[in-house]
Amino acid sequence: MEFTGSQIIAASREVVWKGLNEAAVLQACVPGCEAFTPVSDDEFTAVVVASVGPVKARFKGSLVLSERIEGEGYRIAGQGEGGIAGFGKMTATVTLADAEEGTLLTYIAEAQVGGKLAQIGSRLVTSVANKLAAEFFKRFNANVSEAVAR
Repeated sequence: MEFTGSQIIAASREVVWKGLNEAAVLQACVPGCEAFTPVSDDEFTAVVVASVGPVKARFKGSLVLSERIEGEGYRIAGQGEGGIAGFGKMTATVTLADAEEGTLLTYIAEAQVGGKLAQIGSRLVTSVANKLAAEFFKRFNANVSEAVAR
């Protein structure tokens, strides 16, 4: 399944880029995130609790950032295991561009699920994935905009 979105963030590309590469900011923005730990500059481990329809699980996984172009964007590859609930894999391309009000952040993501999650149906899973992405960027926008206001 594929989903896309964009958001204008009231901050410079430099500030947005810094936030996109800071573990504490990312952890604060991921809904249900219990832990987000850097392994290296490009890799993180995470623990996220998520609900998709009747399935609620704690997912343990990893996130790798690649193809970084400072101030312009990067590629994210993530995967998580939720025990009996199943697994999820995701890749996304995030790009930044100047906008009149700050920075335009755009993402194109592709996700795969297996186990019980796959049995729920792609419509519901896609809907939840879109809501989680929207919530992440809402939080990210607020977090970065607040940092700029200080």
